[in-house]
Parts: sequence; C-alpha cells; structure tokens
Amino acid sequence: MGRAGEAVMIVLVLGGTRSGKSGVAESIAASLDATAVYVATAAVDPSDADHAARVGAHKSRRPDHWSTVECETPDDLSRVLKESDSLVLVDSLGTWVTLHPDMAVDADDLLAAVASRDAPTVIVSEEVGLAVHPTSELGRRYVDVLGMLNQQVAAVADRVLLVVAGRVLELSGPDEVV
Repeated sequence: MGRAGEAVMIVLVLGGTRSGKSGVAESIAASLDATAVYVATAAVDPSDADHAARVGAHKSRRPDHWSTVECETPDDLSRVLKESDSLVLVDSLGTWVTLHPDMAVDADDLLAAVASRDAPTVIVSEEVGLAVHPTSELGRRYVDVLGMLNQQVAAVADRVLLVVAGRVLELSGPDEVV
C-alpha cells in the first residue's frame, strides 16, 4: 500500500517514436505525486546533435522539483526502484535494454524491484511489435527482448496504455473480454 492507505500503482505507457508516450507518462506522474524521480535510461551522445535535442526537450518538460537519475549501467534502474520512496518515472525500457551486453536483461530483477515498491511507478517503453520486421540479427534480437519485457511488465502493471499520435488507448488485461 502507498501513502495513507492508497493503493500503489504501476503504469506502463507504450508507444512508438514521437507518439507522445513520454509526455503522457509525465502527465500521469505529475497527477499522482508532487515529487518524482525521473530515471533517464539514455545517455546523451555529445556527437549526436539530434539525440541531444531530444533529451533536452524531455528535460525542459520536467518540473524543477523532480530529481533526475541517469542510468550508466543496467543495474542502476533496479537500484533506484528499490531505494526510492517517491514516485519513479522510467523513460525508457527500450534504451535500458541497450545498456545490457548482448541485450541479456534481468527481467526478474526488474520485475521484483517494481513489485516491491511502496510508491507509484510509471514506466515508458517503445512498442516495437508494430514496426517493420528488422532485417538484421541485432534488430530482431532487440525487438524480441523488448517485446517480451513489455509483456512481462504489462503482466504486473495496474494500467497499460498505448499512445498513438498523441492519443491514449487503455489496454485491457488478458482475461478481460473486450
């Protein structure tokens, strides 16, 4: 249970590139808690001006009272989830997967860290199952790993949202009849 008897909430926000998923996740986080720890899983490559601009846009939307933790290693994400007693917003699982050698993620550790929290968790991830089938082995491995990880996180989430063109769709659970 969260503060004052409130249920702890886990929200997974999925979407493609430029779908608006991060903005949706930030709005949800702001509505749930005044303070948040924003876990950025992508390191800025100073030689990539486009990526630096994207990261800058994300930073400019964050309230000043939110703290930011940048993942430098794969273990940083689980550590922050376990240690933080305030809302955690993770952006994003796709870039977190790329931090792992050979994309060998420890999904069990991540899921345990999320499930053990006493505060809300909002997780952003790329929905890769709607894209063109990758032509390279590395691309296929990335899609497979992230697709399976998304399914595992969705299984423990209270809410799963899909963002398409800035519009939000709430996804039903596997046992819910649509």
